[in-house]
Amino acid sequence: MLLDRQQFDRCFTDYKRSAWRFETQPTYTMPREQPGLARFLAGEPKLPDHNKQWHGRVRAMVAAGKTIGRVRTVRRPLTDYQRFQLAWGIPGNIEAGEDIRILDLTDLQLDLPIQDFWLYDETTVVQLNFRPDGTLMDRQKPVDSAQYLVWRDIAVSHSVPFGEWTAEHFMRDHD
Repeated sequence: MLLDRQQFDRCFTDYKRSAWRFETQPTYTMPREQPGLARFLAGEPKLPDHNKQWHGRVRAMVAAGKTIGRVRTVRRPLTDYQRFQLAWGIPGNIEAGEDIRILDLTDLQLDLPIQDFWLYDETTVVQLNFRPDGTLMDRQKPVDSAQYLVWRDIAVSHSVPFGEWTAEHFMRDHD
């Protein structure tokens, strides 16, 4: 079943306990992010209200007793978008209350999908399908969540907390 934007947004207001994302794309081409990405690539400072709307949403979910998290996959060398996301996006998301882990697939072969998905309350899945350029094609709601739970568990078990990954990555790149 395909979901429109309103149906997808309702998943965030309707879930009761947990929302979790598997994030796989090397680049996301989202119009609202383009000005920030351009600033980042130009070496300009991040604006104080960067990603403010998402941070407010995360804080509200956490204040309501819900959890939200994700595993972000990467491969070296990182894309410009991944560097932007890791430097400007993820730290603020964590500060707002999101649990974010990194799964570095550079030297790993795991049985994981190539598309992103959200998993709500371990029962509702929304698969996000992207074009190669990072633009969203559609959102699909599969009927069965069993395989997505397996993929979540694989991703979580092979990932590390963002802070641990960035410290290790920094040390490796500067030895």
